[in-house]
Amino acid sequence: MPTNKRESLIFTVIMCFCMVLGMSVYNVLRVHGWQPSLSVIVDAWVGFPPAYIVAMLLDVLVASRFAKWFAFRFLVTPGKSSQRAMTLAISTMMVFPMVFFMSLYGALEATTHTGALEMIPLVWLSNIPFNFVAALPLNLVVAGPVARWLFRRAFPVGTVLEEPAPAQAALDVR
Repeated sequence: MPTNKRESLIFTVIMCFCMVLGMSVYNVLRVHGWQPSLSVIVDAWVGFPPAYIVAMLLDVLVASRFAKWFAFRFLVTPGKSSQRAMTLAISTMMVFPMVFFMSLYGALEATTHTGALEMIPLVWLSNIPFNFVAALPLNLVVAGPVARWLFRRAFPVGTVLEEPAPAQAALDVR
């Protein structure tokens, strides 16, 4: 897990990428009747950039704050609970607000393409259970472990500093 704000931001970028890509493919497959094809991949990839931006904003501004607050208030105690318990608690609690808001994003996107804006509440509320059932195991079993593995391979513990060290050349002015 990240140990400072810089690591947290880098990890969020990786984790959000994994989750948005996985959920995009899942939702496009659902819309296409579970028929895998090249058009599913194309549709998921075309919809990925705006969904990624929205998900990053939601993650940073809403979901991570809620998840940490809830996890540390009701589920785990820093210093007493294991690192694994804290990771699972926060990861699990991230799914709730992200599914809630990203299902709304998906409903807005789907209904604006069809012009049926009156269907937004129905599409949104009907997508929440489908997305939750996919997002929780994707987060805990696939995206979380993959993101942690990629993060620690790219940035071993202690290699990302909170504040950058001053440049040595600037200190050696003669």
